[in-house]
Amino acid sequence: QVAAASGHTVVLVDQSDEILKKSTKGIEESLKRVTKKKFADKPEAGAEFIKKTMENLTTSTDAASVVHSTDLVIEAIVENLEVKNELFKRLDKFAPEHTIFASNTSSLQITKMANATTRQDRFGGLHFFNPVPMMKLVEVIKTPMTSQKTFESLMDFSKAVGKSPVSCKDTPGFIVNRLLVPYMMEAVRLFERGDASKEDIDVAMKLGAGYPMGPFELLDYVGLDTSKYIIDGWHALEPSNPLFAPSPLLNKLVEEKKLGKKTGEGFYKYK
Repeated sequence: QVAAASGHTVVLVDQSDEILKKSTKGIEESLKRVTKKKFADKPEAGAEFIKKTMENLTTSTDAASVVHSTDLVIEAIVENLEVKNELFKRLDKFAPEHTIFASNTSSLQITKMANATTRQDRFGGLHFFNPVPMMKLVEVIKTPMTSQKTFESLMDFSKAVGKSPVSCKDTPGFIVNRLLVPYMMEAVRLFERGDASKEDIDVAMKLGAGYPMGPFELLDYVGLDTSKYIIDGWHALEPSNPLFAPSPLLNKLVEEKKLGKKTGEGFYKYK
């Protein structure tokens, strides 16, 4: 959406036409919300903006067949290294030499993905934040093999889609999640020890630190399974780091399929 809205030609690829129809509809709805604010007193200009953006967007279920005409591939599929590497390996065969590959992963190593391809110098991380149309940040990740030219292209692209890029080395969680995930886990431990209620911890961080959500609200929003997946991965990398220690309570909730907002219950219940 943000790439198409900033004048880029975009091909959105997913596994089925059904998913793509839903995605396209979602983008259109999102654009309507954007134009209501952006073109509040100019409805014609707003309609034109939506039309132009949607014209920049096509869809496909076959990544290999469309990659030959792209300058940049941004992967945002399931957080599983093997599945990602399989996709990158396949696309590497069909993509032109100049095409840059980037992953939107929040927790996996970019270097491990780059090594699955023959274009390690044209590979980096572009980590966007949810919801992407609203959030201004993009973390641009440079591996030891990423060329300066590739890094600059990724920084330029981030600015061209209206974002504020920051750069980080290929380290677990990059900047935001490296600070945010241990903070959320520390909140769970505080609650597990019985030092404070989850409601009071949430209120304290909202009113005392100015956070829009408390750590338990945020965990439920992100998904407890996602949070557990991240912390388990980091714990495997650095077993002696106390910040990455697993939480019995988090594990129990995930086992009970209480994954947060998406399942109607996590640390809190949702209607």
